[in-house]
Amino acid sequence: MNPSLAQVHERIALQKSALPEMYGNIDFSQSPERYTECIEDSSLPESLRQMPPPPADMVGRVKAYTMLGDVTADAYAALMGEYGFKRLVEMLTTACDTGLGAVPDAPPELVALIEEMEAKPDWLDMDLVREGARLNRLPMAITSPWMIRGAFLATFLNKYTALPMAITGTLGYSTSARRVNETATFFTVTTLPGALEPHGEGFKAAAMVRLMHSMVRFNILRKVKTWDVSVYGIPVPQVDQMPAGLIDVFLLAYQMLGEGRTEFTAEERARVEFSRYRCYLLGLPEDLLMDTPQGIIDIMNARSASIREGFDDETCGTLVRATLEAYLPPDRKLGHRIFNALEKRLARLVLVKHFLGGDSQIAREIGVPVGPLDYAVAMVLFPYISAKMALYRFALSVPGLRGLADRRLTARIRRLLKRYGHAEFTTDAEAYRPAVPVTA
Repeated sequence: MNPSLAQVHERIALQKSALPEMYGNIDFSQSPERYTECIEDSSLPESLRQMPPPPADMVGRVKAYTMLGDVTADAYAALMGEYGFKRLVEMLTTACDTGLGAVPDAPPELVALIEEMEAKPDWLDMDLVREGARLNRLPMAITSPWMIRGAFLATFLNKYTALPMAITGTLGYSTSARRVNETATFFTVTTLPGALEPHGEGFKAAAMVRLMHSMVRFNILRKVKTWDVSVYGIPVPQVDQMPAGLIDVFLLAYQMLGEGRTEFTAEERARVEFSRYRCYLLGLPEDLLMDTPQGIIDIMNARSASIREGFDDETCGTLVRATLEAYLPPDRKLGHRIFNALEKRLARLVLVKHFLGGDSQIAREIGVPVGPLDYAVAMVLFPYISAKMALYRFALSVPGLRGLADRRLTARIRRLLKRYGHAEFTTDAEAYRPAVPVTA
């Protein structure tokens, strides 16, 4: 059963006593400036503001989780002073690869993190998750390489939520490509066969992402004196992980309601359960992981409506430009240079279509102008991508071809992971810069 709202608030307040070195000076009874209850001031797109509002209890949970970090992973990250961040990464990697028994004198905080991730929620059906992973291999292998940068750009459109990434110094011009590729690596590797099982590649990637986010929280709250909790709230709160983890099923649910459907098909249910379990491994509270189309839409809209709208060029504009100009392939071979040039064109259109409501004027204002050449590239590439997807869908629907097609997709994903490079999922506090003052 989901915890009551009172229990949620107790869990949030517990951070203060459980981790006083991180949260001891934070007043969890106060809402940060980034939170708003006025939909006209929020980041919810205009096109969604006329929809019926989410249930009050859901709105209350989103508000509460705005101040929740990741208690279990935060406790492990707080050991940096004793072990150093490299040793923490090594112990976590070993525990994920071969088990806790392979880590001599494993600290209790590491044991708690691994055991929490290995615990199976009551709603979990691993057969559905495995089927969802299989179904997601097709778009991840064929479509996502062309779309990941555009989706990544969307995470920089709000100054309150983008600030932690700006502070860490890891999304400047020199390192933005690495973070885009690490993000692509995480979502890609989770679709491999068995990846989300204990000791699987996706399971380990989820653990590493949790540690990275906790390291960011620890370093910002401890070392960035200009971080104002009354303005920004907790760095990388749980609600800010929802868009990346649930965007695919949110778009699916929104499409379904437009078609007048309220029930998932068997394949859609598998895709939803895959995304929900992946989010669970990332530490998202279970009561944020809705399992109906309307529930998914409501929780995502409640989150967007809770964040005050705001775009500033120093934070958001810099991140957008750096990511858009980044060179993502691992080398300068002709084929990779051509891919990078074309993919950047599509990234602009992905951002405009899926995250800016189709408004090219807004895109121009934030430094992502869309021109005739972008549309010309799309007119050639989108039919090519669609045709390739259709051929694989046909092969996957034929019993005699399904296994071969899936093996080819798996091999393609392996090649993509090699191209994306080794994902470190770490953060270096020495590279952090001061927080930029934000005005409402």
